[in-house]
Amino acid sequence: MSAAESGDAPHGGRYGESVFRPEQAGEDERIDFGALAYDDITMARLRALGVGPGWDCLDVGAGTGTVSRRLLEEAGVASVLAVDRDVRFLEARRIPGLRVLEADVTAPGSVPGRFRLVHARFVLMHLPERERLVCALAELVAPGGVLVLSDAVDLTNERTPATPYSAAMRAMWEGLRATIGTDVSWVPSCPHLLRDAGLVSVAAEVHVPPLLPGGPLSRFWADTWERSRAAMLATGLVDDAGVDAAVRYLGSDECAALSAGMLTAWGRRPEADSP
Repeated sequence: MSAAESGDAPHGGRYGESVFRPEQAGEDERIDFGALAYDDITMARLRALGVGPGWDCLDVGAGTGTVSRRLLEEAGVASVLAVDRDVRFLEARRIPGLRVLEADVTAPGSVPGRFRLVHARFVLMHLPERERLVCALAELVAPGGVLVLSDAVDLTNERTPATPYSAAMRAMWEGLRATIGTDVSWVPSCPHLLRDAGLVSVAAEVHVPPLLPGGPLSRFWADTWERSRAAMLATGLVDDAGVDAAVRYLGSDECAALSAGMLTAWGRRPEADSP
């Protein structure tokens, strides 16, 4: 998960500046809670796509670098270039084979070269011009390589039972949309965007890790709400008492809810690009 990968939102806010600031104490721990919930899923998909020895990899919005390091230590890839707008967490945990680049992927030409794997998780949902960026990331994939994109899908709807959790999640999505431009409504269209970008063998899957009292995903959402509390309150959908109630609900045996899911879509660049 990105520590600070973002572009301008409709109201000028940016991930890592308006909310989720990397200099705020505990931000790396919040990111790591999400990694504990999703890294095994991500790594299983990457291994199934053949990622392994000899691969040169690009990890966009690498956050604390958990996926980057696992690619090196477990998958045995040749190298990983980990990119983020703020690389303090990556530098603090650098290992052999891990290259670090501080860059904004929304800027053309910010990442040099081509890679057999290009991976970005929970990045595009926070960025404007997503269709352009999917095409830009696809251009970084070497012939025969794969682009793997993961973002959140909101599983709540008008029939979702009214609980402190569902109220907080609605307020969070609305607050982040207004503050930094976060939008997950487009995520189910990601496979089509990969096809439009010229990739083949496109497919997708959705995973929803369980919300368990004291579990990493529950702790991730509780920390996320605390750090986006002002944006949530500004929506008028919850008040301070409502956010506090949602945090308590996550930590209780009464919790019976679905987390946001993670949709992962992938596609392969043909071995020989068309002239």
